[in-house]
Amino acid sequence: MHDKAPSACPHGTPPPPRTPAPDLFTWEFATNPYPAYAWLREHAPVHRTELPSGVEAWLVTRYADARQALADQRLSKNPAHHDEPAHAKGKTGIPGERKAELMTHLLNIDPPDHTRLRRLVSKAFTPRRVAEFAPRVQELTDQLIDAFLDKPEEQGTADLIHEFAFPLPIYAICDLLGVPREDQDDFRDWAGMMIRHGGGPRGGVARSVKKMRGYLAELIHRKRSDPGDDLISGLIRASDHGEHLTENEAAAMAFILLFAGFETTVNLIGNGTYALLTHPEQRERLQRSLAAGDTGLLETGVEELLRFDGPVELATWRFATEPLRVGGQDIAAGDPVLVVLAAADRDPARFPDPDLLDLSRSDNQHLGYGHGIHYCLGAPLARLEGQTALATLLRRLPDLQLAVDPEELRWRGGLIMRGLRTLPVTFTPPAR
Repeated sequence: MHDKAPSACPHGTPPPPRTPAPDLFTWEFATNPYPAYAWLREHAPVHRTELPSGVEAWLVTRYADARQALADQRLSKNPAHHDEPAHAKGKTGIPGERKAELMTHLLNIDPPDHTRLRRLVSKAFTPRRVAEFAPRVQELTDQLIDAFLDKPEEQGTADLIHEFAFPLPIYAICDLLGVPREDQDDFRDWAGMMIRHGGGPRGGVARSVKKMRGYLAELIHRKRSDPGDDLISGLIRASDHGEHLTENEAAAMAFILLFAGFETTVNLIGNGTYALLTHPEQRERLQRSLAAGDTGLLETGVEELLRFDGPVELATWRFATEPLRVGGQDIAAGDPVLVVLAAADRDPARFPDPDLLDLSRSDNQHLGYGHGIHYCLGAPLARLEGQTALATLLRRLPDLQLAVDPEELRWRGGLIMRGLRTLPVTFTPPAR
Protein backbone atom coordinates (compact mmCIF):
# COMPACT_ATOMS: atom_id res chain seq x y z
CA MET A 1 0.00 0.00 0.00
CA HIS A 2 1.14 3.58 -0.58
CA ASP A 3 1.82 5.35 2.67
CA LYS A 4 1.37 9.11 2.91
CA ALA A 5 3.87 11.39 4.54
CA PRO A 6 2.50 13.05 7.69
CA SER A 7 1.50 16.65 7.14
CA ALA A 8 3.54 19.37 8.78
CA CYS A 9 2.23 20.54 12.13
CA PRO A 10 2.59 23.97 13.76
CA HIS A 11 4.74 22.62 16.59
CA GLY A 12 7.30 21.17 14.23
CA THR A 13 7.57 17.93 12.29
CA PRO A 14 9.78 15.15 13.65
CA PRO A 15 12.85 14.42 11.53
CA PRO A 16 12.20 11.85 8.82
CA PRO A 17 12.98 8.27 9.83
CA ARG A 18 16.17 6.74 8.49
CA THR A 19 14.43 3.57 7.35
CA PRO A 20 11.48 3.45 4.96
CA ALA A 21 7.99 2.73 6.26
CA PRO A 22 7.24 -1.01 6.30
CA ASP A 23 4.74 -2.50 3.89
CA LEU A 24 1.34 -2.80 5.51
CA PHE A 25 -1.58 -5.15 4.84
CA THR A 26 0.42 -7.74 2.90
CA TRP A 27 0.17 -11.47 3.67
CA GLU A 28 3.59 -11.30 5.31
CA PHE A 29 2.38 -8.42 7.46
CA ALA A 30 -0.75 -10.37 8.43
CA THR A 31 1.40 -13.21 9.75
CA ASN A 32 3.23 -10.94 12.17
CA PRO A 33 2.24 -7.26 12.12
CA TYR A 34 3.97 -6.39 15.38
CA PRO A 35 7.40 -5.31 14.01
CA ALA A 36 5.67 -2.94 11.57
CA TYR A 37 3.53 -1.53 14.37
CA ALA A 38 6.66 -1.00 16.50
CA TRP A 39 8.16 1.01 13.62
CA LEU A 40 5.00 3.13 13.34
CA ARG A 41 4.87 3.79 17.09
CA GLU A 42 8.47 4.97 16.98
CA HIS A 43 8.54 6.95 13.72
CA ALA A 44 4.96 7.78 12.63
CA PRO A 45 2.56 7.20 15.54
CA VAL A 46 -0.37 8.83 13.69
CA HIS A 47 0.21 7.68 10.14
CA ARG A 48 -1.75 8.27 6.95
CA THR A 49 -1.92 5.26 4.65
CA GLU A 50 -3.89 3.86 1.74
CA LEU A 51 -5.81 0.74 2.72
CA PRO A 52 -6.30 -2.29 0.45
CA SER A 53 -9.77 -0.95 -0.42
CA GLY A 54 -8.27 2.28 -1.74
CA VAL A 55 -9.61 4.33 1.18
CA GLU A 56 -7.06 6.60 2.88
CA ALA A 57 -7.10 6.66 6.67
CA TRP A 58 -5.06 7.64 9.70
CA LEU A 59 -3.61 4.83 11.84
CA VAL A 60 -3.19 5.62 15.56
CA THR A 61 -0.62 3.29 17.15
CA ARG A 62 0.51 4.59 20.58
CA TYR A 63 -1.43 3.60 23.69
CA ALA A 64 -2.03 7.10 25.07
CA ASP A 65 -3.16 8.43 21.69
CA ALA A 66 -5.33 5.36 21.08
CA ARG A 67 -7.09 5.69 24.42
CA GLN A 68 -7.71 9.39 23.77
CA ALA A 69 -9.06 8.72 20.27
CA LEU A 70 -11.39 5.94 21.40
CA ALA A 71 -13.06 8.31 23.87
CA ASP A 72 -13.06 11.45 21.69
CA GLN A 73 -16.64 12.16 20.64
CA ARG A 74 -15.38 14.39 17.81
CA LEU A 75 -14.49 11.08 16.16
CA SER A 76 -17.91 9.87 15.05
CA LYS A 77 -18.91 6.30 14.30
CA ASN A 78 -21.44 7.45 11.70
CA PRO A 79 -20.16 6.90 8.11
CA ALA A 80 -22.18 9.96 7.02
CA HIS A 81 -19.29 12.04 8.36
CA HIS A 82 -16.80 10.42 5.96
CA ASP A 83 -15.63 12.95 3.38
CA GLU A 84 -15.27 10.16 0.85
CA PRO A 85 -14.21 10.34 -2.80
CA ALA A 86 -16.39 8.48 -5.29
CA HIS A 87 -14.16 5.40 -5.39
CA ALA A 88 -14.39 5.00 -1.60
CA LYS A 89 -18.19 5.10 -1.37
CA GLY A 90 -19.48 2.39 0.95
CA LYS A 91 -16.06 0.81 1.57
CA THR A 92 -15.80 1.54 5.27
CA GLY A 93 -18.28 -0.92 6.77
CA ILE A 94 -19.38 -4.54 6.59
CA PRO A 95 -19.96 -5.60 2.95
CA GLY A 96 -23.65 -5.65 2.14
CA GLU A 97 -24.93 -3.98 5.33
CA ARG A 98 -25.94 -0.80 3.48
CA LYS A 99 -28.02 -2.58 0.82
CA ALA A 100 -29.55 -4.86 3.44
CA GLU A 101 -30.67 -1.85 5.51
CA LEU A 102 -28.60 -2.99 8.48
CA MET A 103 -26.66 0.22 9.07
CA THR A 104 -28.47 1.36 12.22
CA HIS A 105 -26.43 -0.54 14.79
CA LEU A 106 -24.07 0.28 17.64
CA LEU A 107 -20.93 0.35 15.48
CA ASN A 108 -22.35 3.01 13.15
CA ILE A 109 -24.17 5.49 15.38
CA ASP A 110 -23.45 8.18 17.98
CA PRO A 111 -25.38 9.49 20.98
CA PRO A 112 -28.25 9.95 21.59
CA ASP A 113 -29.31 7.01 19.37
CA HIS A 114 -26.30 4.99 20.51
CA THR A 115 -27.19 5.61 24.16
CA ARG A 116 -30.80 4.53 23.61
CA LEU A 117 -30.00 1.34 21.70
CA ARG A 118 -27.13 0.32 23.96
CA ARG A 119 -29.36 0.67 27.01
CA LEU A 120 -31.89 -1.70 25.45
CA VAL A 121 -29.33 -4.38 24.66
CA SER A 122 -27.14 -4.07 27.75
CA LYS A 123 -29.70 -5.96 29.85
CA ALA A 124 -28.71 -9.16 28.05
CA PHE A 125 -25.06 -8.82 29.09
CA THR A 126 -25.27 -7.99 32.79
CA PRO A 127 -22.96 -10.03 35.04
CA ARG A 128 -26.03 -11.88 36.39
CA ARG A 129 -27.29 -12.87 32.93
CA VAL A 130 -23.82 -13.94 31.82
CA ALA A 131 -23.35 -16.01 34.99
CA GLU A 132 -26.70 -17.70 34.36
CA PHE A 133 -25.50 -18.58 30.86
CA ALA A 134 -22.25 -20.20 32.09
CA PRO A 135 -23.64 -23.77 32.29
CA ARG A 136 -24.83 -23.55 28.66
CA VAL A 137 -21.38 -22.35 27.54
CA GLN A 138 -19.78 -25.27 29.38
CA GLU A 139 -22.28 -27.67 27.81
CA LEU A 140 -21.54 -26.38 24.30
CA THR A 141 -17.79 -26.54 24.95
CA ASP A 142 -17.93 -30.17 26.05
CA GLN A 143 -20.24 -31.15 23.18
CA LEU A 144 -17.85 -29.71 20.58
CA ILE A 145 -14.84 -31.44 22.13
CA ASP A 146 -16.80 -34.70 22.31
CA ALA A 147 -17.62 -34.35 18.61
CA PHE A 148 -14.01 -34.24 17.46
CA LEU A 149 -12.94 -36.85 20.00
CA ASP A 150 -15.57 -39.23 18.64
CA LYS A 151 -14.97 -38.82 14.91
CA PRO A 152 -13.99 -42.21 13.48
CA GLU A 153 -11.45 -40.83 10.99
CA GLU A 154 -8.22 -39.08 11.93
CA GLN A 155 -8.50 -39.80 15.64
CA GLY A 156 -6.29 -37.64 17.80
CA THR A 157 -6.46 -34.69 15.41
CA ALA A 158 -8.67 -31.64 15.04
CA ASP A 159 -8.83 -28.22 13.45
CA LEU A 160 -9.57 -26.12 16.50
CA ILE A 161 -10.85 -23.19 14.44
CA HIS A 162 -13.52 -24.99 12.39
CA GLU A 163 -14.38 -27.70 14.91
CA PHE A 164 -14.27 -25.68 18.13
CA ALA A 165 -13.45 -21.95 18.22
CA PHE A 166 -15.86 -21.07 15.40
CA PRO A 167 -19.03 -23.01 16.33
CA LEU A 168 -18.88 -22.33 20.09
CA PRO A 169 -19.67 -18.57 20.00
CA ILE A 170 -22.05 -18.99 17.05
CA TYR A 171 -24.27 -21.39 18.98
CA ALA A 172 -23.93 -19.32 22.16
CA ILE A 173 -24.98 -16.02 20.57
CA CYS A 174 -27.79 -17.76 18.68
CA ASP A 175 -29.13 -19.06 21.98
CA LEU A 176 -28.98 -15.56 23.50
CA LEU A 177 -30.69 -13.98 20.50
CA GLY A 178 -33.42 -16.62 20.47
CA VAL A 179 -32.59 -18.32 17.17
CA PRO A 180 -34.26 -21.77 17.30
CA ARG A 181 -31.82 -24.69 17.48
CA GLU A 182 -33.06 -26.09 14.16
CA ASP A 183 -32.04 -22.83 12.41
CA GLN A 184 -28.63 -22.37 14.02
CA ASP A 185 -26.69 -24.33 11.40
CA ASP A 186 -27.92 -21.86 8.78
CA PHE A 187 -26.43 -19.07 10.88
CA ARG A 188 -23.23 -21.07 11.13
CA ASP A 189 -23.04 -21.27 7.32
CA TRP A 190 -23.72 -17.55 6.83
CA ALA A 191 -21.27 -16.58 9.54
CA GLY A 192 -18.65 -18.87 8.03
CA MET A 193 -18.88 -16.99 4.76
CA MET A 194 -18.63 -13.66 6.57
CA ILE A 195 -15.37 -14.48 8.36
CA ARG A 196 -13.71 -15.88 5.25
CA HIS A 197 -13.32 -12.29 4.01
CA GLY A 198 -11.38 -12.51 0.75
CA GLY A 199 -11.15 -16.29 0.90
CA GLY A 200 -14.68 -17.02 -0.33
CA PRO A 201 -16.50 -16.45 -3.61
CA ARG A 202 -16.81 -12.90 -4.87
CA GLY A 203 -19.77 -11.19 -3.26
CA GLY A 204 -20.25 -14.06 -0.82
CA VAL A 205 -20.20 -11.85 2.28
CA ALA A 206 -22.86 -9.51 0.91
CA ARG A 207 -25.06 -12.49 -0.07
CA SER A 208 -24.71 -13.96 3.41
CA VAL A 209 -25.62 -10.61 4.96
CA LYS A 210 -28.71 -10.42 2.73
CA LYS A 211 -29.79 -13.94 3.71
CA MET A 212 -29.27 -13.17 7.38
CA ARG A 213 -31.28 -9.96 7.02
CA GLY A 214 -34.19 -11.85 5.48
CA TYR A 215 -34.12 -14.47 8.20
CA LEU A 216 -33.97 -11.88 11.00
CA ALA A 217 -36.97 -10.01 9.58
CA GLU A 218 -38.95 -13.26 9.58
CA LEU A 219 -37.78 -14.18 13.08
CA ILE A 220 -38.74 -10.76 14.48
CA HIS A 221 -42.19 -11.16 12.93
CA ARG A 222 -42.59 -14.63 14.53
CA LYS A 223 -41.48 -13.43 17.95
CA ARG A 224 -43.96 -10.57 17.94
CA SER A 225 -46.72 -13.18 18.21
CA ASP A 226 -44.76 -15.73 20.26
CA PRO A 227 -42.09 -13.97 22.37
CA GLY A 228 -39.66 -15.80 24.62
CA ASP A 229 -36.99 -15.00 27.22
CA ASP A 230 -34.37 -14.02 24.64
CA LEU A 231 -32.72 -10.88 23.34
CA ILE A 232 -34.79 -10.41 20.19
CA SER A 233 -38.01 -10.79 22.18
CA GLY A 234 -36.64 -8.24 24.65
CA LEU A 235 -35.98 -5.76 21.83
CA ILE A 236 -39.53 -6.25 20.56
CA ARG A 237 -41.02 -5.78 24.04
CA ALA A 238 -39.01 -2.59 24.50
CA SER A 239 -40.29 -1.30 21.18
CA ASP A 240 -43.86 -2.13 22.09
CA HIS A 241 -43.43 -0.22 25.38
CA GLY A 242 -42.57 3.06 23.70
CA GLU A 243 -38.79 2.82 23.24
CA HIS A 244 -39.25 3.63 19.53
CA LEU A 245 -37.20 0.76 18.15
CA THR A 246 -37.98 0.31 14.47
CA GLU A 247 -37.97 -3.11 12.83
CA ASN A 248 -34.86 -2.09 10.87
CA GLU A 249 -33.16 -1.12 14.13
CA ALA A 250 -34.14 -4.43 15.75
CA ALA A 251 -32.81 -6.41 12.77
CA ALA A 252 -29.62 -4.33 12.64
CA MET A 253 -29.04 -4.81 16.38
CA ALA A 254 -29.53 -8.57 16.16
CA PHE A 255 -27.22 -8.66 13.13
CA ILE A 256 -24.37 -6.74 14.73
CA LEU A 257 -24.64 -8.67 18.00
CA LEU A 258 -24.23 -11.85 16.01
CA PHE A 259 -21.49 -10.47 13.79
CA ALA A 260 -19.51 -8.72 16.54
CA GLY A 261 -20.39 -11.34 19.13
CA PHE A 262 -18.94 -14.37 17.40
CA GLU A 263 -15.87 -13.42 15.37
CA THR A 264 -14.12 -11.72 18.27
CA THR A 265 -14.57 -14.86 20.37
CA VAL A 266 -13.50 -17.17 17.53
CA ASN A 267 -10.24 -15.23 17.42
CA LEU A 268 -9.86 -14.99 21.20
CA ILE A 269 -10.03 -18.78 21.48
CA GLY A 270 -7.95 -19.42 18.35
CA ASN A 271 -5.24 -16.83 18.97
CA GLY A 272 -5.20 -17.65 22.67
CA THR A 273 -4.77 -21.39 22.12
CA TYR A 274 -2.05 -20.74 19.54
CA ALA A 275 -0.19 -18.44 21.96
CA LEU A 276 -0.33 -21.08 24.70
CA LEU A 277 0.87 -23.83 22.37
CA THR A 278 3.83 -21.71 21.26
CA HIS A 279 4.69 -20.63 24.82
CA PRO A 280 4.86 -24.00 26.59
CA GLU A 281 6.14 -22.63 29.91
CA GLN A 282 3.12 -20.35 30.21
CA ARG A 283 0.76 -23.12 29.17
CA GLU A 284 2.24 -25.42 31.83
CA ARG A 285 1.84 -22.72 34.48
CA LEU A 286 -1.83 -22.43 33.58
CA GLN A 287 -2.35 -26.21 33.58
CA ARG A 288 -0.79 -26.51 37.05
CA SER A 289 -2.95 -23.66 38.33
CA LEU A 290 -6.14 -25.22 36.95
CA ALA A 291 -5.22 -28.64 38.34
CA ALA A 292 -4.91 -27.02 41.78
CA GLY A 293 -8.41 -25.58 41.44
CA ASP A 294 -7.19 -21.99 41.15
CA THR A 295 -8.86 -19.83 38.49
CA GLY A 296 -6.89 -16.66 39.21
CA LEU A 297 -4.24 -17.32 36.57
CA LEU A 298 -6.95 -18.23 34.05
CA GLU A 299 -8.63 -14.85 34.59
CA THR A 300 -5.46 -12.76 34.32
CA GLY A 301 -4.25 -15.07 31.55
CA VAL A 302 -7.22 -14.39 29.27
CA GLU A 303 -6.66 -10.65 29.75
CA GLU A 304 -3.01 -11.12 28.79
CA LEU A 305 -3.95 -13.14 25.71
CA LEU A 306 -6.31 -10.31 24.72
CA ARG A 307 -3.42 -7.86 25.04
CA PHE A 308 -0.68 -10.01 23.52
CA ASP A 309 -2.41 -11.10 20.30
CA GLY A 310 -6.01 -9.99 20.58
CA PRO A 311 -8.95 -10.79 18.31
CA VAL A 312 -9.52 -7.19 17.14
CA GLU A 313 -6.48 -5.69 15.42
CA LEU A 314 -8.00 -2.31 14.55
CA ALA A 315 -10.98 -0.67 16.21
CA THR A 316 -13.89 -0.10 13.86
CA TRP A 317 -14.10 3.06 11.77
CA ARG A 318 -14.23 6.58 13.16
CA PHE A 319 -14.61 9.83 11.21
CA ALA A 320 -13.51 13.32 12.27
CA THR A 321 -16.50 15.64 12.57
CA GLU A 322 -14.22 18.70 12.80
CA PRO A 323 -10.50 19.44 12.50
CA LEU A 324 -8.66 17.99 15.49
CA ARG A 325 -5.25 16.84 16.65
CA VAL A 326 -4.27 13.34 17.74
CA GLY A 327 -0.74 12.64 18.91
CA GLY A 328 0.44 16.01 17.59
CA GLN A 329 -0.97 15.28 14.13
CA ASP A 330 -3.59 17.42 12.42
CA ILE A 331 -6.66 15.45 11.28
CA ALA A 332 -9.03 17.11 8.81
CA ALA A 333 -12.80 17.01 9.15
CA GLY A 334 -14.19 14.00 7.28
CA ASP A 335 -10.98 11.97 7.53
CA PRO A 336 -11.28 8.30 8.62
CA VAL A 337 -9.33 7.31 11.73
CA LEU A 338 -8.46 3.72 12.66
CA VAL A 339 -7.14 3.03 16.15
CA VAL A 340 -4.68 0.12 16.00
CA LEU A 341 -5.46 -1.80 19.18
CA ALA A 342 -2.78 -4.39 18.44
CA ALA A 343 -0.11 -1.66 18.30
CA ALA A 344 -1.36 0.21 21.37
CA ASP A 345 -1.44 -2.97 23.45
CA ARG A 346 2.26 -3.58 22.78
CA ASP A 347 3.35 -0.03 23.51
CA PRO A 348 6.43 -0.19 25.79
CA ALA A 349 5.47 3.21 27.21
CA ARG A 350 2.45 1.49 28.81
CA PHE A 351 3.38 -2.19 29.19
CA PRO A 352 6.79 -3.36 30.46
CA ASP A 353 8.25 -6.05 28.16
CA PRO A 354 5.21 -5.78 25.86
CA ASP A 355 6.35 -8.56 23.52
CA LEU A 356 6.57 -11.00 26.44
CA LEU A 357 3.57 -13.23 27.19
CA ASP A 358 3.05 -13.23 30.95
CA LEU A 359 -0.23 -14.80 32.06
CA SER A 360 0.15 -13.32 35.55
CA ARG A 361 0.50 -9.72 34.30
CA SER A 362 -1.64 -7.74 36.73
CA ASP A 363 -1.37 -4.13 35.53
CA ASN A 364 -3.08 -4.89 32.25
CA GLN A 365 -5.53 -2.21 31.16
CA HIS A 366 -5.41 -3.36 27.55
CA LEU A 367 -7.64 -1.91 24.84
CA GLY A 368 -8.63 -5.26 23.39
CA TYR A 369 -12.34 -4.50 23.87
CA GLY A 370 -12.03 -0.78 23.25
CA HIS A 371 -12.56 2.15 25.59
CA GLY A 372 -15.18 4.81 26.17
CA ILE A 373 -18.86 4.68 25.23
CA HIS A 374 -18.22 2.11 22.50
CA TYR A 375 -16.51 -0.37 24.86
CA CYS A 376 -17.51 -3.86 23.73
CA LEU A 377 -20.95 -4.64 25.15
CA GLY A 378 -20.39 -8.39 24.92
CA ALA A 379 -17.01 -8.43 26.68
CA PRO A 380 -18.34 -10.30 29.78
CA LEU A 381 -19.75 -13.07 27.56
CA ALA A 382 -16.58 -13.25 25.46
CA ARG A 383 -14.46 -13.55 28.60
CA LEU A 384 -16.70 -16.33 29.89
CA GLU A 385 -16.45 -18.20 26.58
CA GLY A 386 -12.68 -17.69 26.34
CA GLN A 387 -12.03 -18.84 29.91
CA THR A 388 -14.35 -21.84 29.57
CA ALA A 389 -12.94 -22.92 26.20
CA LEU A 390 -9.26 -22.66 27.17
CA ALA A 391 -9.67 -24.25 30.61
CA THR A 392 -11.68 -27.17 29.19
CA LEU A 393 -9.23 -27.78 26.35
CA LEU A 394 -6.25 -27.88 28.72
CA ARG A 395 -8.10 -30.08 31.22
CA ARG A 396 -9.48 -32.61 28.73
CA LEU A 397 -6.57 -32.63 26.26
CA PRO A 398 -3.51 -32.08 28.43
CA ASP A 399 -0.97 -33.04 25.73
CA LEU A 400 -2.47 -30.82 23.02
CA GLN A 401 0.17 -29.87 20.42
CA LEU A 402 0.35 -28.00 17.13
CA ALA A 403 0.19 -30.43 14.21
CA VAL A 404 2.19 -28.19 11.86
CA ASP A 405 5.10 -25.80 12.03
CA PRO A 406 3.88 -22.32 13.06
CA GLU A 407 5.22 -20.91 9.76
CA GLU A 408 2.68 -23.06 7.90
CA LEU A 409 -0.31 -21.41 9.57
CA ARG A 410 -2.19 -18.75 7.63
CA TRP A 411 -3.97 -15.72 9.06
CA ARG A 412 -7.24 -14.50 7.60
CA GLY A 413 -7.18 -11.37 5.50
CA GLY A 414 -9.29 -8.46 6.61
CA LEU A 415 -8.78 -5.05 8.10
CA ILE A 416 -10.40 -5.16 11.54
CA MET A 417 -10.08 -8.69 12.91
CA ARG A 418 -7.00 -10.82 13.53
CA GLY A 419 -7.46 -14.59 13.45
CA LEU A 420 -6.15 -17.85 12.10
CA ARG A 421 -7.71 -19.62 9.12
CA THR A 422 -7.01 -23.02 10.67
CA LEU A 423 -5.38 -24.40 13.82
CA PRO A 424 -4.54 -28.09 13.29
CA VAL A 425 -3.64 -29.91 16.51
CA THR A 426 -2.84 -33.41 17.72
CA PHE A 427 -3.58 -35.01 21.08
CA THR A 428 -3.87 -38.37 22.75
CA PRO A 429 -7.56 -39.39 22.70
CA PRO A 430 -8.73 -40.07 26.25
CA ALA A 431 -9.41 -43.68 27.11
CA ARG A 432 -13.10 -44.55 26.85
